[in-house]
Amino acid sequence: MPNSKLQMMLLTLLVLFSPLAIDIYLPALPQISQAFHVEHALAQDTITWFLFAMGVGQLFAGPLADKLGRRTVALAGIGIYGLSACLAWAAQSIEWMLMARLLQGLGACATSVAAFATVRDIFGPQKSGKMISYLNGAICFIPALAPILGSWLTQQFGWRSNFSFMAIFALVIGLLMLTSMKETNPATEKQAVFKFERYWSVLKTPSFLFHASMCMLAMAVILAYVTSAPVVLMENLGLTMNEFTFWFGVNAVINIAACMSAPKFMDKFGTRLSLIVGVVMLLLAGVIMLLLANTPTAFAFMLPIFISSVGFAWILGSAAGKALAPFGDKAGTAAALLGLFQMSGSGLVVGIMQRTGLEPQLMITLQMWLVAPALIILFSKAGKRWHQQAMA
Repeated sequence: MPNSKLQMMLLTLLVLFSPLAIDIYLPALPQISQAFHVEHALAQDTITWFLFAMGVGQLFAGPLADKLGRRTVALAGIGIYGLSACLAWAAQSIEWMLMARLLQGLGACATSVAAFATVRDIFGPQKSGKMISYLNGAICFIPALAPILGSWLTQQFGWRSNFSFMAIFALVIGLLMLTSMKETNPATEKQAVFKFERYWSVLKTPSFLFHASMCMLAMAVILAYVTSAPVVLMENLGLTMNEFTFWFGVNAVINIAACMSAPKFMDKFGTRLSLIVGVVMLLLAGVIMLLLANTPTAFAFMLPIFISSVGFAWILGSAAGKALAPFGDKAGTAAALLGLFQMSGSGLVVGIMQRTGLEPQLMITLQMWLVAPALIILFSKAGKRWHQQAMA
């Protein structure tokens, strides 16, 4: 099926917009805070605001993709993404930059939702799960590669060149989608885009709230690391951009390996044990981070991050499926709400934590320890019942 192979290649390109917008300019974060004469927390907000918009946008992008078609939403998202990259490139104040990033989050959200919806259209309910895992695999490689490109761009042309690259990427992929992407959902819906009752029926389900919160807190750990790492490694420890991208790349490889090992463990031992192991690894990583907080080496900072990346992958792999398990015909709505928790929720949690003025290591440690109450719930009758129901 050469046509479906072409479509799969296009969909892979569509899902790259969001991780690219986060990871490519990480090495330039200290320069951005210097350029605008602001504290690091405000420069880090360019990531948390992006994620916040991406999470909220999912509540509307999914229904819009049903109503207007996948291709229309994808092209609109690419247009918004490219325009906002130009606005970020031209930003003369941090407020302007934050607004541009908020807009860019909405654009990236539209491309991601359109891509995953198209996979379901093309491959059907049976084969789509496997294809979505391929798309997620493509996403995982960006954190390893994008900072290397971003580091080179920043050193050669300055931090604004990262946003030039995003704008050019949007233009090229946009033209490719315009000429090659086919609409896979011609029978568009006539119903209202936003119906509160549809979301409330998901939000009042305890198992969804628990597992979505687990995804949110696990994501918050990674977000706290991603936003703090440039400050800790480059500013505080004096690493070069190339050394920073090396450590970031090593962690990305560990994350990819953890993502591949999690399903095998789940198949053998079940999702509940996977979640318990994931939580314990985050708690252990927090202890190590605290013990090594005053050791001024990159390895001392990155060792607990490596452990937490494995815990994050195992929690996310188990909890995301369990959050969606009770729904069936409302899976799309539940997925949108899960995205809201995972992206907007984690962005909010980390944004609040960064305002406390704590040292980055202590702030990341507290993020890791926020998952501790989950162990009590997982060992309770309700926690055991949720996983028995899902397995049945």
